[in-house]
Amino acid sequence: MNGPDVVCLGESMVVLRPGPAGAGRRLADVPSFDRGIGGAESNVACVLARRGHPTRWISRVGADAFGTHLVAAVAAHGVDTTYVQRDPVRPTGVYFRTAGERPTTSGTIPDPSHGEAAYYRAGSAASAMSPALIPRAAAHAGRILHLTGITAALSADCLALLRELVIRTPGSGPLLSFDVNYRAALWRHNAPEDPRVLAELARACDVVFVGEDEAEAAWGIDGGPDAIRAALPEPAVLVVKQGAAGATAYTRDAVVSVPAPAVDVVAPVGAGDAFAAGFLSATLRGLPLPARLRYGHLVAAAVLTVPGDLGEPPPPALADALAGLDPAAWGRLRLGPGWTGRPARVADTGTKKPGTEDPRVEDPRTEDPRT
Repeated sequence: MNGPDVVCLGESMVVLRPGPAGAGRRLADVPSFDRGIGGAESNVACVLARRGHPTRWISRVGADAFGTHLVAAVAAHGVDTTYVQRDPVRPTGVYFRTAGERPTTSGTIPDPSHGEAAYYRAGSAASAMSPALIPRAAAHAGRILHLTGITAALSADCLALLRELVIRTPGSGPLLSFDVNYRAALWRHNAPEDPRVLAELARACDVVFVGEDEAEAAWGIDGGPDAIRAALPEPAVLVVKQGAAGATAYTRDAVVSVPAPAVDVVAPVGAGDAFAAGFLSATLRGLPLPARLRYGHLVAAAVLTVPGDLGEPPPPALADALAGLDPAAWGRLRLGPGWTGRPARVADTGTKKPGTEDPRVEDPRTEDPRT
């Protein structure tokens, strides 16, 4: 049996978000909740599986009803959950959230638009992941291993596992993808070390995703994408996310910036995971760097325009048509709820090969950005 394209490792939880009667309210005032699933790594796995990539999710959940639901829900997206372990003692993590984005700072933010999240994950089954419990061979079985900084904050054992997994013989093993995913509350309450350990992990990986706001909150880097690249020169590809402005990617010999399309945002949670999934999907297809950024933006827009952590990725034909727009047409693009179910209509805009809007960039079509 062939191995997966991508292995994603990390905690997923059951998510309870306000039902219709609780829209716009603080958690204390929400009368009822709708159930969903959420977890950075499983989100990436689900999106990649929906994009047609064989994908494996590795984690631990409780031997409880929430764990059963979680595994079934992730598997329903086409993800291989064979290596998800059931813990007979520790529970599945649960969290409650409103629609706004989680703040990257650790202070209390009263503005409801920034969102609230209440986590019940301390002592969860996933926090017990360790080098002794997670088979290295299963984690390294794919072409890409995707990890995030959330796992590093869960426990000393989880951090030890990540450190173990990012050690490779040069030129061997999977492409290592790492999303910094700094969560201030986790590092304030649970983390075994200072968040600077996230930079240590990032330096050992091949493809790294980090937001400008995260870099400032976790490491005090406030000089923009160039300053972040100066602090993280090791990754073969560094993607600095700049919110609604877009994203900038750095390789050994190129810098590419691609603006994000205008999006009518319903809820921002999960968009960063979707961006990573879109970028990795385009990487697996061997697309040039600007096209990878465009696919990241498009898949993120699919999540931004729905209330949950997971959205329906755009069909391949629609994504390819939009990613191939010329720069002017891309700049006019606006995406709203339901856009992924509409046929591509780009006849009046002109198209060109995806990702060629910057003539300075020379990016050979390759499956492995380390080459």
